[in-house]
Amino acid sequence: MHYADYKTVLSPKNGMNLYRGCTHGCIYCDSRSRCYRMDHDFEDIEVKRDAPKILEGQLRRKRVPCMIGTGAMCDPYLHLEEELQMTRQCLSLIERYGFGVSVLTKSARIMRDMDILKKINEKTKCVVQVTLTTYDEDLCRMIEPNVSTTYERFRVLEAMKEAGIPTVVWLCPILPFINDTEENLRGLLDYCIKADVKGIVCFGFGMTLREGDREYFYDALDRLFPGMRRRYAEQFGESYICNSPNSVRLAEILRDTCERHDIMHGTEEVFEYLRKFETKKTQSTLFETWV
Repeated sequence: MHYADYKTVLSPKNGMNLYRGCTHGCIYCDSRSRCYRMDHDFEDIEVKRDAPKILEGQLRRKRVPCMIGTGAMCDPYLHLEEELQMTRQCLSLIERYGFGVSVLTKSARIMRDMDILKKINEKTKCVVQVTLTTYDEDLCRMIEPNVSTTYERFRVLEAMKEAGIPTVVWLCPILPFINDTEENLRGLLDYCIKADVKGIVCFGFGMTLREGDREYFYDALDRLFPGMRRRYAEQFGESYICNSPNSVRLAEILRDTCERHDIMHGTEEVFEYLRKFETKKTQSTLFETWV
């Protein structure tokens, strides 16, 4: 872990990333790609110094409340969060200043902050997004070794349902020849149905590989799935997009299941829902008191 100085923690589109790097160990992580110009080891987490203070200044300067998103590039519930509590501090500020939030994570550590998430959802809008890739728990521990298992994440979704907090599931990536089966997809969709998720984000059934990410992934294949690296090289070469041969059938299952259970599944439709700020009770009056 090391600290770095930043002037902002919110992007122009109101995305918030408090850390750079990750300790979850997922073998497919796109954030390892060299295009992101990370000049330190991926597991040596860079912490944005004074992030809560910077965030508060940015929230104060906003004249219109909006949704704040976090988790797109770096999971807000890394192992370090247990000690530093940066995410919790920032969520408290988001709640205090009357903004909404959408949180994307693979970690059950989010349960620690259920009290704040409930408060945000009571006043404005809170959406918890959870990534699910692999129904088989043993396989999950192989390809996502240092993070909550799929079943533990499912329990998070259930807890959010009980608390009245809407949820969205990200079904990605689906690794060709590894978890791109009907059995895997139907198991994950069953979790989504039981947890009454609002929407599902799926960019297609496959994965992406770029310089930096590809090398790490291929080394993991050599270690975990002997012979699989050659299969990938022969099938995809240096391609960025690596689609599963089962893509068409899996897409049909996803579409049919979502339509039967009234789950949003169009990517733009889900993103529009995530971006839309909603007020409840006297939130507009509360906002006017500090603008």
